[in-house]
Amino acid sequence: MGAERQDPRVWLERWFQAALAAVDPARCLPPMLPEPGAGRTVVVGAGKAAASMAAAVETNWTGPLSGTVIVPYGHAMATGSIVVREAGHPVPDEAGVEATQELLGQLDGLRSDDLVLVLLSGGGSALLTAPAPPLTLAGKQATTRALLRSGAPIDAINTVRRHLSAVKGGRLAARAHPARVVTLLISDVPGDDPATIASGPTSPDTSTPEDARRILDRYQVPCDPSVTAALEQAQPPPRPDDARLRRVSCHVVAGAQAALQAAAQAARADGVTPLVLGDTIEGEAREVARVLIGMGRSCRRWGAPVPPPCVLLSGGETSVTVRGSGRGGRNTELALAATLAADGIPGFHLLCADTDGIDGSEDNAGALVDPATLERACAQGLDAWAHLAENDSYGFFEAVGGLLHTGPTLTNVNDFRALLVP
Repeated sequence: MGAERQDPRVWLERWFQAALAAVDPARCLPPMLPEPGAGRTVVVGAGKAAASMAAAVETNWTGPLSGTVIVPYGHAMATGSIVVREAGHPVPDEAGVEATQELLGQLDGLRSDDLVLVLLSGGGSALLTAPAPPLTLAGKQATTRALLRSGAPIDAINTVRRHLSAVKGGRLAARAHPARVVTLLISDVPGDDPATIASGPTSPDTSTPEDARRILDRYQVPCDPSVTAALEQAQPPPRPDDARLRRVSCHVVAGAQAALQAAAQAARADGVTPLVLGDTIEGEAREVARVLIGMGRSCRRWGAPVPPPCVLLSGGETSVTVRGSGRGGRNTELALAATLAADGIPGFHLLCADTDGIDGSEDNAGALVDPATLERACAQGLDAWAHLAENDSYGFFEAVGGLLHTGPTLTNVNDFRALLVP
């Protein structure tokens, strides 16, 4: 085994790249493409992977195409006949409202022999922006910011979003009626439920406005008056027996499990035993960190649940209840909490990253931890506990050299964690 192959950081980054390659739309989407219809084919979509998904469709489709997809700023790529629009994420903006109206216009005048191909991935909830009257964009923005800081899990956040939208919760599919609708999804949510991915614009919804109100109350989210009014006046979304959804199908083409299995295969090739802990792990980032380090401690001391050298792989979506004024996303916060939990344990190396390449709203994918991370922090006079209390994980890892930068990856299956126990 060469020196480079023994470098833990090289290993971790190589396994992360293997995970990303497994969920690249150019690889995983073409086998899932439907047969063309007799009429037009219209492509619409939204999310961090929407442009790369559209490019994969164009490369592998034989007939004419038209349509619009919406991506966050900085996530566009070259396409042909499918227009790519950029908009705000994670907080929606006016560009998202305008792009969504353009996208919905593509669905006007469709016939039963037409095909609508819907491309959805994580981030689509913020990008598909059509506030349900009388909700204002400002009210939607304020509620989104508060929800993201509240610590609410993604399924709860998306329940609220569905009842504040004129496009989510199956409403996009209903608008495309009577055309056939095929939805291809790259899942960023635990459980891969199509109704939760991008808030389910082509999936029926069984929740109610009262469910949304309870979530806002539970997480103490302050409501703009237009939000309260919109929930009071909300029209029922399409239910599972809605006739407009009879010709709608949804197919998950990639998710976190595929990424984790690819990383596990790469680890085996490097002579390290992988253990996939699961792709649906949720909870407060700092609490998940403590559990993860506890399992690593057990591996090192008892050889259980797997003996070293090993790597514990996991995915899902953690949350952060923001109380401080620092910078950092959930993966970087988890890495900082893990750094503190692993204090005094030799040999640990950890990579925590968002597979879309952007952790929260910062410019990093996540962070890397090594046995000397705290030592470097102490040498600079940094108080790691204070940084954690202030939710300033970005500032901490920027100072100690642990930030992981990939740029937008143009895919998104959510969190990826790899804890290496030598």
